[in-house]
Amino acid sequence: MRTTPARHAAAAAALTLALTLCTAAAVTAAPAAAAAAPDAESAGADLAARRAASTGLAFRACPAVEALPDPVRCATLRVPLDYARPGGPQIALTVSRVPASRAGGAARQGALVHNPGGPGASGMYFPLLAGLPAWRRIAAAYDLVGYAPRGVGRSAPLSCQDPAARTAGPTQVPVRPSPAYKEQRRAAARAYARGCAERAGAALPYYTTLNNVRDLHVLRAALGEEKLTFAGASYGTYLGAVYATLHPGHVRRMVLDSAVNPDPARVWYRNNLDQAPGFERRWLDFRTWVARHHAAYGLGSTPAAVQASYERVRDAVARTPAGGNIGTGELHAAYLETAYRDEVWPERAAALAAFLRGDPDPLTGQAAPDPAAAGEAENATAVYTAVLCNDASWPADWATWDRDHTELARTAPFETWSNAFLNLPCASWPVRARQRPVAVGTRSARLPRLPRTLIVAAERDGATPYPGALELQRRLGTEAALVTEMGAGTHGVFGGRNDCVDRHVERYLLTGDTSGWRVTCAPHPEPAPVSLDDRAARAQGAVLPPVV
Repeated sequence: MRTTPARHAAAAAALTLALTLCTAAAVTAAPAAAAAAPDAESAGADLAARRAASTGLAFRACPAVEALPDPVRCATLRVPLDYARPGGPQIALTVSRVPASRAGGAARQGALVHNPGGPGASGMYFPLLAGLPAWRRIAAAYDLVGYAPRGVGRSAPLSCQDPAARTAGPTQVPVRPSPAYKEQRRAAARAYARGCAERAGAALPYYTTLNNVRDLHVLRAALGEEKLTFAGASYGTYLGAVYATLHPGHVRRMVLDSAVNPDPARVWYRNNLDQAPGFERRWLDFRTWVARHHAAYGLGSTPAAVQASYERVRDAVARTPAGGNIGTGELHAAYLETAYRDEVWPERAAALAAFLRGDPDPLTGQAAPDPAAAGEAENATAVYTAVLCNDASWPADWATWDRDHTELARTAPFETWSNAFLNLPCASWPVRARQRPVAVGTRSARLPRLPRTLIVAAERDGATPYPGALELQRRLGTEAALVTEMGAGTHGVFGGRNDCVDRHVERYLLTGDTSGWRVTCAPHPEPAPVSLDDRAARAQGAVLPPVV
């Protein structure tokens, strides 16, 4: 599952494994005991939270590697690797914070913790948003707290392969994979899964959503908060929803932006299948926009004509890679981003137009992987893979994958096979005991009711299709409000794109009030086209790894 554009905000860093790990042979033995003892893990999380509440966090100037200027401060939170053994090996999570500004005499309301998605994205940058207009009133009332979840960045970083392998190009990806190509990708997926086991060893089973929830529980306590105020995007909505289900009495307010479908039957294989039609719609949205601006780009006055222009470029880089390192794989990755956010539409359209006029530089600049970000990209993909593979059962037989994706590709070819091959390591994942997905919204008589929550969604989101937001609202119950940006599909709705959405989120975070059970907002304005000589069209855009 590919998600949230927030992944592009993090800075690249040279990462080292912070935990001394055992051999890969132990990987299949460790999780069985943990899976058999959920009560022990819950008790361990509560014990770790009590300890964290008593010690708190020591915030200091951030290390240079974080690239976070004043007034942001950083701290380290120690949590158990295995919550069934809270006194066992510990890992260190990095945390960032900027205090509430209290501008205009605003009363401080506590800490607002943010998870940008993934799994595999770091939220360490989050306090930097305090100065942006959409966040100023929120930042006046809340400490903005970001963190790198386990496995991410400097938080016990996970790795599955040599980062240099990600920057080698060009890659040539067929439009319709042949049986021979599929076999190559199957072999590569098995090798990747083995690499995860070899590099992570006995720690591999412990990168899960449930452990991310437990870590969040400990972080809340370490911040001195009895109840959590949380903003999660994309995969962060699933993390927040599971937290709300397991710890409703510790929830104060919760914004869930671009919701993952939490139905346990869809986590995670079917959720990934659901994305293909959504991405196809968004690819059509991009081509339709380009066709409307045929006068600016000359790529065609219909979506079909724009598709033909794209295919001319794809055929050209298949024969002769652009800049020597842009093949069809790099091209596809760059244009897949058009499904996530329409801000890139002008520069992507201009790059196609420039290429067809004989200038490959804009395309090369936008599609070339950034070698400086290779370590971060590899780390993000490793965490993404480990969490999704550990979280639930996946089909182990290739026939199922081949049948399902072949059928999907008949009507939604744009993203189907790239997503299949991305997730294929889960078919041969070396962890024997997988987690069982939590039934989000399940009520327990011994737990308090969940307070009012706010879900935000774009109607045409491809990465987290809109039915997921409806399912999340249904599961969280009558106190869950839903704000929908109609007719729009940018992934990640709140934070400066749509004033209507931003007003609803700000009102909720500052007062706890929502405007109704289901509220709609008009779409944010589409981007304006840029001319071929606009230097903005040549801005480099790193294509970083997928995140939910």
